Amino acid sequence: MAGEVGHIRLEEEGPIGYGKIGSFEGFCSGGGIAQLAQFKAFELRKKGLRASFDRGEIKEITAKDVAISAYTGNEDALDVLKTSGKYFGKGLSILIDILNPEIIIAGSIYRRAGKFLKEEMHKEIEREALEISRRTVKIVPTMLGEEIGDYGTIVTALDI
Repeated sequence: MAGEVGHIRLEEEGPIGYGKIGSFEGFCSGGGIAQLAQFKAFELRKKGLRASFDRGEIKEITAKDVAISAYTGNEDALDVLKTSGKYFGKGLSILIDILNPEIIIAGSIYRRAGKFLKEEMHKEIEREALEISRRTVKIVPTMLGEEIGDYGTIVTALDI
C-alpha cells in the first residue's frame, strides 16, 4: 500500500476513495466524480430540479455521464468537474511541495476530461504549492491512453 497518493485525505468530508472519506482518490477518480455528481443530483431533486446527467436512478450516475454532459456545456456537470479539478490541484500541490517533480503525468480522468479540470487545478496549485516548485513542474496527460493498464500488466508479467 506504500506510495499510493490517492489515500491522502484532502477533507474531513467528501467522496470515498478506497474506503477513505475525503481522500485524493475520492475527489479525483471516476468513482469519486460519480459520487460528487450523485450528491449534486440529490440536492437538485430536493429543490424539484433535475441534473443534466441524471437519467433516472441517482446511484447509477457515472463520471462518463458527467463528462458527456460537460462536453455539451451543462453548468451542473461543469461544476462537478470544477470541484474535482480543485481537489486535484490540492492533491498535486502536496506532491509538488514534497517531491518537487519536473513533470507529473496524469492519466484516467485527467486524460479524458482534463480540459474541465485544468482551470481549477491550476488555481489551487497557484494558491497552495511553493512558487519555486510550481514554476518547475509540468503537468501533462499520459500518452498511453486507455492502454496504460495493458502496459502495466505486461511489465509486471515480464518482471522488468
